[in-house]
Amino acid sequence: MFHGSMVALVTPMQADGALDVESLQRLVEFHVQNGTDAIVAVGTTGESATLDHQEHCQVIRQVVEFAAGRIPVIAGTGANSTTEAIELTRCAMEAGADACLLVTPYYNKPTQEGLYLHFRAVAEAVPIPQILYNVPGRTACDMLPETVERLSHISNIIGIKEATGDLQRGREILERCDGRLDLYSGDDSTAMELILNGARGDISVTANVAPAAMHEMCAAALEGDRERAETLNRPLEALHRDLFVESNPIPVKWALYEMGLIPPGIRLPLTPLAERYHSVVRRALREAGVME
Repeated sequence: MFHGSMVALVTPMQADGALDVESLQRLVEFHVQNGTDAIVAVGTTGESATLDHQEHCQVIRQVVEFAAGRIPVIAGTGANSTTEAIELTRCAMEAGADACLLVTPYYNKPTQEGLYLHFRAVAEAVPIPQILYNVPGRTACDMLPETVERLSHISNIIGIKEATGDLQRGREILERCDGRLDLYSGDDSTAMELILNGARGDISVTANVAPAAMHEMCAAALEGDRERAETLNRPLEALHRDLFVESNPIPVKWALYEMGLIPPGIRLPLTPLAERYHSVVRRALREAGVME
């Protein structure tokens, strides 16, 4: 249903942390014009953890409005409370999102059975297409391939964003699920290789600053053209690495500010990018050809 380069969109904020709707509209247009294949609103990169419920739904509604049907919108609606995840997912469906992305419950460390029951409950409560999201490095919760296989039999669970960077894990998911759901990379550094191995795209941090290049690289990989995909990916490798010199989305928000696309705002407990990393991120932007 979804494929290619899907940007994990930042949520623009003023210096005082207030949401910046004008910049959000500018970013959506930036991605439409540069070939991004889908927008993921209010995921980890969108600072979902510091938005209240009203703001969360507001950003989803506005992204859907600004996209105006020109590009699919996937709404981040995961939570560590099943009830809250259902409420956010229902809000996204009512706002007109095309699908939802649901991260594994964080901090409370559910069992594999708990994960299965959590995602099944959301899927049964809200009929919108849903994409699972496994990122144990941030959640302290790892959804194993056998649990993904069980969930793949639920009709409106259509995919998984696997952000471990473990290619063997991705291959196992593809084999176990046998076409019942799509696999998406959640790790830019290994995304090209995962797509060449059968994934359908990349939910990407790098795409925030290099949307056209990421679209082209993902398209080449989806076509099975390894040589072209490698050629396109090479200038992006520094971004894949250096946009994580501090916790995401600190570096990518600073990069977008440096590019003149958003104000400098970020919410505590996240802080602006440390000055010692400014030259590192600038160099990566230059290597990718997105800034002089």
